[in-house]
Amino acid sequence: MRTAANRRLLADFFDGLDESQLATRSLCDAWTVREVLGHLVMPMVGSLGGFLVQVVKARGSLDRASVAVAREIARRPVGELTGLLRGHADQHGRAPGVGPMGQMADGCLHLRDCARPLGLPDDVTLEDWRMVLDWLPSGVPGLVPRRRAEGLRLLATDQDWSWGEGEEVTGPSEALAMALAGRLVARSRTSPDPASRSCAVGRPGTGRAASAERRVRWQG
Repeated sequence: MRTAANRRLLADFFDGLDESQLATRSLCDAWTVREVLGHLVMPMVGSLGGFLVQVVKARGSLDRASVAVAREIARRPVGELTGLLRGHADQHGRAPGVGPMGQMADGCLHLRDCARPLGLPDDVTLEDWRMVLDWLPSGVPGLVPRRRAEGLRLLATDQDWSWGEGEEVTGPSEALAMALAGRLVARSRTSPDPASRSCAVGRPGTGRAASAERRVRWQG
């Protein structure tokens, strides 16, 4: 239900962008904003066989294959791609390894991947971020390393949500979710500063070595 609503929200967002905005680099380093749209419609236009061909061309790298396919799809007119988002909004295929929450989180994170560098406020609801935050901290294959949030207590400042035990990291729900997913720019909105000892992640320990190990896991 929420995934469908967010796909329609994403379609409206991309339809409102001009060519300069679409060409802006997103928070996903490999993609422009337009290419993120290509990625979002990949499940709607591609086939497993076609993707496997790209994996072979990418010498077995799923990431490089995904980047290539998204770029190719992004060459289509924006209106065609946003029409696919709307037309397939209620169709939820199985996402290997991550299940239905993978598609839900994908839409939330990628909206902000595009809106943040453009300085735009477009966002999903706090209810959506709560669902994503309930799912991310324990680790998600290919998205969040299992130990990234160990030793931390995450606390949202814009709703009643918290997770974990340990040194406290606070911030808006969106910033916490984006930070968990590896978007370093989002960590500037969390407190304490991500470069400080208090933003440590990893197994509880003492001393400089343990602190440094946890800090690297939060930042990487």
